[in-house]
Amino acid sequence: MRNTFVETENFRRFVGALKSLDERGAEEACIVIVDGKPGLGKTTTLSRWVVQTGSIYLRAQKGWDYSWFMQELLAELSVDPRSIRGRRDRFERVLQELQDRSERAALEDKVFGIVIDECDMISRRPEIMEAIRGISDLKFLPTVLVGMGKLRDDLRRYPQIESRAPNKIDFRPLSVEDTKILIEGRCEVPVANDLIAFVCRASKGFSREILDAIKSIERFGRRFDIGSDGVTLADMAGQVIMTDRNSGKDIFVPVPK
Repeated sequence: MRNTFVETENFRRFVGALKSLDERGAEEACIVIVDGKPGLGKTTTLSRWVVQTGSIYLRAQKGWDYSWFMQELLAELSVDPRSIRGRRDRFERVLQELQDRSERAALEDKVFGIVIDECDMISRRPEIMEAIRGISDLKFLPTVLVGMGKLRDDLRRYPQIESRAPNKIDFRPLSVEDTKILIEGRCEVPVANDLIAFVCRASKGFSREILDAIKSIERFGRRFDIGSDGVTLADMAGQVIMTDRNSGKDIFVPVPK
């Protein structure tokens, strides 16, 4: 499988939300909410943006409290948390490091921000959420909170955060067109349109399952005499192409009747 990033509609909508931050009326309205079920490509998309911009990426943990959050943030900023004592001193050091990085990014005409993945884990912990809002407010820093389907609902309990997050993006299942783009971009053997359509239906548009299907197609295609249209539905009839995420059972390509 080719190690390349494919720009789907979800990615384009995310980039659009970031661009709209530049047009915001209130400077503090710089939080972007990205929500959607696991397997829709959120982490892949955000990881790419972090690499491109040099931004900070944190994956929330179930046991996080305020102190743990600040320690993780300092560590990502290449600061040893043990070298700073005191809650206020740690907070001020975080702000200074973020300010420095934001200014360097601006000189390179880049957008620098913070991504907190799996934010559902901490969205019911007011002290952490207030700390995130405080950091975002004080530095007008683009802050991306990523959830697994319920984040938008959880954030309704924080109107002061909701008001700063006018840009909310739901990652949606991939369409047939996006499935085709993803398969053509990642798969190392050509794939016919009828098989692409089946992969989209069987995967329910989840990119994780589509990538599993690509691996199966590649294994099959490398030992099969592929026609000019690529690997077809009929070619793979009876073959396992992916696993059903709900039942854990194999999904087979249907055999023509």
